[in-house]
Amino acid sequence: MNNGFLPVSGEDMEKLGISQLDFVYVSGDAYVDHPSFGHAIISRVLEANGYSVGIIAQPDWRDDSSISVLGEPRLGFLVSAGNMDSMVNHYSVSKKRRKTDAFTPGGVMGKRPDHAAVVYSNLIRKTYKKTPVIIGGIEASLRRLAHYDYWSDSLKRSILLDSGADIISYGMGERSIVEIADALNAGIDVKDITFINGTVYKTKDISGVYGAKLLPSYEELRADRLKYAESFYVQYCNTDPFSAKPLIEPYPDGIFVVQNPPQKPLSQEEMDRVYSLPYMRTYHPSYEKDGGVPAIGEVRYSLISNRGCFGGCSFCALTFHQGRIIQTRSHESLLAEAEQFIYDKDFKGYIHDVGGPTANFRQPACDKQLTKGVCPNKQCLFPVPCKNLKADHRDYLQLLRKLRALPNVKKVFIRSGIRFDYLMADKSDAFFRELVEHHISGQLKVAPEHVSDHVLRMMGKPENRVYLKFVEKYKRLNKQCGKNQFLVPYLMSSHPGSTMKEAVELAEYLRDLGYMPEQVQDFYPTPSTISTCMYYTGVDPRTMKKVYVPVNPHEKAMQRALIQYRDPKNYELVKEALIKAGRTDLIGFDKKCLIRPEGGQMPQKNTGRTAGTKDVPAKKHPPKKKTIRNVHKKKG
Repeated sequence: MNNGFLPVSGEDMEKLGISQLDFVYVSGDAYVDHPSFGHAIISRVLEANGYSVGIIAQPDWRDDSSISVLGEPRLGFLVSAGNMDSMVNHYSVSKKRRKTDAFTPGGVMGKRPDHAAVVYSNLIRKTYKKTPVIIGGIEASLRRLAHYDYWSDSLKRSILLDSGADIISYGMGERSIVEIADALNAGIDVKDITFINGTVYKTKDISGVYGAKLLPSYEELRADRLKYAESFYVQYCNTDPFSAKPLIEPYPDGIFVVQNPPQKPLSQEEMDRVYSLPYMRTYHPSYEKDGGVPAIGEVRYSLISNRGCFGGCSFCALTFHQGRIIQTRSHESLLAEAEQFIYDKDFKGYIHDVGGPTANFRQPACDKQLTKGVCPNKQCLFPVPCKNLKADHRDYLQLLRKLRALPNVKKVFIRSGIRFDYLMADKSDAFFRELVEHHISGQLKVAPEHVSDHVLRMMGKPENRVYLKFVEKYKRLNKQCGKNQFLVPYLMSSHPGSTMKEAVELAEYLRDLGYMPEQVQDFYPTPSTISTCMYYTGVDPRTMKKVYVPVNPHEKAMQRALIQYRDPKNYELVKEALIKAGRTDLIGFDKKCLIRPEGGQMPQKNTGRTAGTKDVPAKKHPPKKKTIRNVHKKKG
């Protein structure tokens, strides 16, 4: 029997009395029936609207028959690469193949193809020539128009053309997928479904597209990177559902790809309904023999409380996918979900997370956003908080207090990220104090990303002084609460705007802090971000001014090595970087130096040493790195 899961085989269909499914969902992820997984949400939403859905998870793309195990659906195939872009899932920023895949049974790598949405859609087309194919998920959403593909170092066409699909459902697709289903069910030909917000379609006739913006053609974009920067910024300014215009991108042979405006944000009632559907909250039982699906571990006892982000980081694609308007679930909905797992035999008393893209956003940035949308050319927090910003944590604080009071709950953690500049903009310390007192498991992870204000401007992040004030306040509140908790700063190397000078500046900051990060994020140019546009074009699309971009892999390696300058294996890279930056003053024996000269031997007294050096025993190796628990402790 299917145990409450959606059908994954002909046998499941037979037991459920289904002769033909309305939709077959093909996913690059294993089937996990949990609301943290896009295939589960879309399938359950369709089911709640009267449509039957079956799941083909991780089909063998080398076998044509793998796509036919559930037969031909009555209305169409739904295709997604999974919760991650398949190329990000497969490759590190250095383009090396990753060893594990958390979204696959047993964590095995290689169960989905590169560019999975394209491959799956073409696989379907081999067998089902005329059956509608609708693609969605993060991969399709962020590649919906011409986009820079880092892995091939080329400008690719809209994924709609390469996949052979009929429609893209972009963004968070609960509304658009139901509207598509209803249109197909009403007998409308898939080629005539051109009127649904949150979709992209292809056509040779744009005479019926009103009020649209015509983007440069694909040939123009390929010929001129500055044209791409201009086109990208038009797209960026048309991501708001209240003000966006339809966008038209011309291709050869008279084909046009048309992007309709985004769907309106879900109301709280709609959000609650989506998360109240009968999810099984775990992976399909067929995966038990493989050890389950690792990705369920962190989300099994976590709560998604919001969607969207008005943070506006340049390297983040949320503006293009979830949008900048915050959507939230009610306290009642979140408490009801928590009560589903607090009596689970495996629940240890710890709710792992209560959040979303940014945990402490529980309302739109200002009152006008739910009726007039976000400002197309202004950010809510950058470069400084907008005067209309509502920095208020009271609702989130009340929610956390209610969750803490539930039976069997020992601790409620916040792990999905605190936006520290928003926290500092709140005039009340109530939430900050309770965050320190109740919701940190020894260390709080935050994302200052860099210390150079020049690089931070390119990132869309606040000036470094804001982070330093946050650190100071965090220490003070810890002391007042009798806590000894630490900060773990996320840092990024080789982001556009970062020369070797700024990279050295970051290394000096870490030296003064007495901390070497165990992990460093090298900037990863993923589709549809401002930072990726900078990487490809060499200009900031917001201003069209030139930006220094470290694109050479060796230079990127040097910038990364500087952040971990204490690691012996990085010595040669750090030395080369310091010479290139003209900072050989940081090679020596002074406490301010990052590394010692080759060999690391101290000069003898009778060798006429350089003034200012000290006679101390020589060390052959760089000092051991600080443990993660020493982060920010040195000065506190």
